[in-house]
Amino acid sequence: MRGDLVEVVFPEEEPIRAFTPRPHPLQVVFEDDALLVLDKPAGLVVHPAPGHWDDTLVNALVARGTGLSSGAGRPGIVHRLDKDTSGLLIVAKTDAAHRGLAAQLARRAIARTYAALVWGHVGDALTVDAPVARHPKDRKRMAVLATGRRAVSVIEPVARFRTCDLVRVRLVTGRTHQIRVHLAHVGRPVVGDTVYGQGGARRVTGDLRRQAEAIEAHAGRQALHAAQLRFTHPMTQHPVSCRSEWPLDLREALQAACDDGVQLDRSNPLEYLGFFE
Repeated sequence: MRGDLVEVVFPEEEPIRAFTPRPHPLQVVFEDDALLVLDKPAGLVVHPAPGHWDDTLVNALVARGTGLSSGAGRPGIVHRLDKDTSGLLIVAKTDAAHRGLAAQLARRAIARTYAALVWGHVGDALTVDAPVARHPKDRKRMAVLATGRRAVSVIEPVARFRTCDLVRVRLVTGRTHQIRVHLAHVGRPVVGDTVYGQGGARRVTGDLRRQAEAIEAHAGRQALHAAQLRFTHPMTQHPVSCRSEWPLDLREALQAACDDGVQLDRSNPLEYLGFFE
């Protein structure tokens, strides 16, 4: 009412979280003053979050002395990979570079291509256009739901083996767990995926079960790898293209899947199989 005295107390600003340096081996594929592209190993969380405040990629970059763009808890992080997904990831060093990369991501101008070993066989290339949302009963999982955000993945067969296929997956959108959810949605879950695997090797019956079990035994995590990135450098406007071969920790799983494992006993199995074509 008129004449009343109103007192407003603003809460103190929360202090900016300091990121503890935590050294971790990092393989850098491309680097300049504006950004870097690195090949993230499986098992490394990308940015701090509950349960992983000081053992993430961000902590490793701080320990490396890498300058990072500003961000609320996610400095430098333009896009993410799941903890147990390996491969190529862009990190912005400056705010200007981050803004440029984020704009490219928003207009789907960053080409992200993944290699995946999946159960079963993929015929012709297919586009999965299925919305993804948080699972209504398990908050740690995602699911295809009509109420979800639009998610689009393009799946292309690269090599057919007896019990599984090596496929190329191109992201059109980038939702949490999108590739794993979409591949499971079409009945071709990722080998080694304990969340969306739909039974893993147990889905294979008959005399092929033993081979399937051998493949699974060599896949200590989901057989999913971010193998190729193409984008325009936000400062120079030059094209940047990076490749990453099939990771060493999944090499034996791929060899177990291939009838002629000797042919894959090489340092460039993806190139040999024509993945990058």
